[in-house]
Amino acid sequence: MEECRLYGMKSHDCHVFMQTIIPLAYRDLLLKGIWDALTEISYFFRDICSSKLNVNHIEMLETNIIETTCKLEMIFSPLFFDSMEYLPIHLLFEAKVGGPVQYRWMYSFERLDITVAI
Repeated sequence: MEECRLYGMKSHDCHVFMQTIIPLAYRDLLLKGIWDALTEISYFFRDICSSKLNVNHIEMLETNIIETTCKLEMIFSPLFFDSMEYLPIHLLFEAKVGGPVQYRWMYSFERLDITVAI
């Protein structure tokens, strides 16, 4: 707590943090434009991880995520961005083709502690 860092978070924990806690925790701490962009990306991931997907909603998200990525590019330094920051744009195609994410993600396997005795 003294260093204000979070340790030991797995990818599912980061998803929960990003989808639910960021919009609430940083509302009063950040400028409105920055908070809006972070909240939009949080809601984007919440929407594509839902158990039911609507094709019309996915098409709306396709236009919105491009605008959200542009907002993030205006806020953060170019050094912040690499190819992973553009991944959400391509995740929508995967959601259209593959359906809901719950049937394809690896969280359940990540949580298993598998030890191999040699």
